[in-house]
Amino acid sequence: MTSRNSLYTLLMALVMFMASCATSQPRNPNIPEADTNGTGPRSTGMSKTAKGGLLGAGGGAIVGGVLGRVIGGKGGTAAGAIIGAAVGGTGGALIGRKMDKQAEELQKDMQNAKVERVGEGIKITFDSGILFDTNKSDLRAASMTEIQKMTETLKKYPDTNILVEGHTDASGSDAINNPLSQRRAQAVANYTIGQGVDASRVSTQGYGSTQPIADNTTEAGKQANRRVEIAIFANEKMKKAAENGTL
Repeated sequence: MTSRNSLYTLLMALVMFMASCATSQPRNPNIPEADTNGTGPRSTGMSKTAKGGLLGAGGGAIVGGVLGRVIGGKGGTAAGAIIGAAVGGTGGALIGRKMDKQAEELQKDMQNAKVERVGEGIKITFDSGILFDTNKSDLRAASMTEIQKMTETLKKYPDTNILVEGHTDASGSDAINNPLSQRRAQAVANYTIGQGVDASRVSTQGYGSTQPIADNTTEAGKQANRRVEIAIFANEKMKKAAENGTL
């Protein structure tokens, strides 16, 4: 953990140094930026559009990929997947503008989920308590409304990939938590596809309790760790259009 934090600090220092050499743009105040681990808003900072541009066409892929592994661990998390898929350079800036608009629409429509802009993508976090009963993977009827709102926006922006991740707290064994997290991710993915989102865009991953974002020794921490995260990032068609300047 110490070595991962040290590497993350070093990489973020590199990104901030690069940022100091670029002209920043005002960020959309209606969309919260993720903090360093992708779990909370920042009140200040340059726009994600600007950050996408200053990573650079060559360095962006390298820095983004390494940052993705640092943030997401060995398997990656939603934030790691987004950052690892970054294009950077002018293409990244164009993708950032598209994502700004999409994130604003998602945030306006979804009242019971957290919508954040991360790198060149979007991260949506659902508290598992909103979606599922305890130890269950069947979607609650009330939660389906939130997913329906999300899918309406996803269908308007077809050139993105969607990764759905399930996470649990550390209560119980891996034999219970790992399949439960996968079933929950799959339940959200299946309902999303059932609402008309192309299945080829959607993938799932269950992490069990291996990717906590809070202290598992407290009830509040356990609740935060029980979640479903959704990463939305550019597919190859969008990346190519961005790199060609036709997005």
